[in-house]
Amino acid sequence: MEVANNVTEFIFLGLSQDPGMQLMFFALFLLFYVVIIAGNLLILLTVLSVARLHTPMYFFLSNLSFVDIAYSSATAPKMIADFVSEKKTISYWGCVSQMFTFHFFGCAEIFVLTVMAFDRYAAICQPLHYTKIMSANACIVLASLSWLGALGHSFVQTLLTFQLPFCNAQVIDHYFCDVHPVLKLACADTTLVNMLVIANSGLISLGCFLILLASYTVILSSLRKRSAESRRKALSTCGSHFTVVTFFFVPCIFIYLRPSTTFPLDKAVSVFYTTITPMLNPLIYTLRNEDVKNAIKWLWSRKVSWKEKQNG
Repeated sequence: MEVANNVTEFIFLGLSQDPGMQLMFFALFLLFYVVIIAGNLLILLTVLSVARLHTPMYFFLSNLSFVDIAYSSATAPKMIADFVSEKKTISYWGCVSQMFTFHFFGCAEIFVLTVMAFDRYAAICQPLHYTKIMSANACIVLASLSWLGALGHSFVQTLLTFQLPFCNAQVIDHYFCDVHPVLKLACADTTLVNMLVIANSGLISLGCFLILLASYTVILSSLRKRSAESRRKALSTCGSHFTVVTFFFVPCIFIYLRPSTTFPLDKAVSVFYTTITPMLNPLIYTLRNEDVKNAIKWLWSRKVSWKEKQNG
């Protein structure tokens, strides 16, 4: 990635240049980030601590919670610090690292959500063969492929962007180093790179979303033959997952499945899938999932009884 360029750092315009708005955003996004870390850590610790949650569904849910923590951490701490900084700068290599990390965990989230849909398909449509299909080895292989696929995607995405020369333009009209805003600063023809970015990011998002829609179509079709109780439980689980999928995939498709043009709406849309969705995921999965809620209550009762014994 040795490219002749004159740029050693970039400057973010951020979400707003208004001092009052920046202070409000600082408090708001700090709260969001605390909720993201606390909520996803709670799910991680609950799944790890409660034996009855050691199933494929919750194995992938714990993967998702870990991804959400790492994914939001790629952008949120820098964004929050910039709200109270006079100069919102990032070094050239810091920008490279941020883009790589952001796309690595973002793509991992896409693949993990897709695998979770396959798990629900196997559980509902192939119940007699579920334990064989989603064996421990199969779960490890699917998770490993998700992480390796994300690594490949992120490496290609970052290499495509930073193999271009950057001459004098330094101002990124965004609050983090994403592909389209950075490509606008390159002093070279980016037409081919734009098309490759659409193929690498946009088509991954769209392709996985279509797979998810197809799997849920098959699941809903198969539920017509089930009892009312089976339908209720399946729809509760699948409803949580589909809500998360919609909140994450629709903004991603909007941002990445188009040429390198930027709109005023882009920053707001990016906030949605970089911060809001990782914050909502643990809330959706705990409020709509009886198993997780009961496990958290059980852990809390154990903690209370342990404290009572200590005091006694």
